[in-house]
Parts: sequence; structure tokens; C-alpha cells
Amino acid sequence: MSSPSAPPAVSAVPVTFSVNGTPHALEVESRTVLLDLLREQLGLPGTKKGCDHGQCGACTVLVNGRRVLSCLSLAAMHDGDEITTIEGLEKDGELHPVQQAFLDHDAYQCGYCTCGQIMSAVALLREPVGADDSAVREAMSGNLCRCGAYQNICAAVQAARGRV
Repeated sequence: MSSPSAPPAVSAVPVTFSVNGTPHALEVESRTVLLDLLREQLGLPGTKKGCDHGQCGACTVLVNGRRVLSCLSLAAMHDGDEITTIEGLEKDGELHPVQQAFLDHDAYQCGYCTCGQIMSAVALLREPVGADDSAVREAMSGNLCRCGAYQNICAAVQAARGRV
């Protein structure tokens, strides 16, 4: 009889990055995705686990100002990076202009996708995206809303233009 083989050892990787302006130096398993690290180790539940396959956008965060699907990104890849989650957008008790626009335009229903939608919109407003609604819809197409609040989401993004 052969003895059962033990699962392969998972190596720990040192990683240093900043999350919402707070520096972190951690040892993470090499297979840990950024989404799980943010939620489970750093206690930041605003980044949602939707599909876990990079198809819904609920896990969108900003890495060095760019949109990243955190469910598809290994935490170890972000050594030296600046990561921003929904919890890091408000400053001194004041909502980010995109957050405020989402409230003003009722751009949420169940709210599950809202954090990812907001993070994507913040990045979109810094990108060379056309000013018309169709360009906004195309740029936001990686963020799905099961409730169908797309018209209000688009209105919120447009209202935040020039305020970011």
C-alpha cells in the first residue's frame, strides 16, 4: 500500500503595500487573491465577492489608480502598490464626489454591486473616456448590476464629471 501524499506546501511571500493610505507589511500565501486578503485579513468588507471569476466587477478596487478585479489578482503581485478600496474614498467625513452622485441619482438598488460600480466609475473619470452616455456604458460594461440600475448609474457617473 502506498501512503497518501501530503498536499504540496504553500509558500509564504512577503509583500508590502499601502491600502487606503495605510502601509502594510505582510506574509501571504502565494495563492492568496487580493480580494480575500482585503476582506479576510485586513477586515475591509466593502469589496464584494460576486462571481469569483472576474465577470461581474463587484470586486473592483484601484491599484495605483487603475481598475483591477481583485478576485483575479494575486496579492503577492502588488508589492509596493497603492491600493484603494471603497472604504478609502471618503476623506474627513466627506463622501467622494462619485459616492455622492450615486446617492443623489439613486444609482443602487440591492447595493451589492455598488462598491465595485463606484470604484470603476472613479477610475473611469480619470481615463480618456468619451463624454456621451454610450461611452460611459461601454467603459462600465465590466460591472454588472442584477437589479438593472444602469440608467441611474450612468447619470451618476455623468454628474460626477468635473467634480473628481
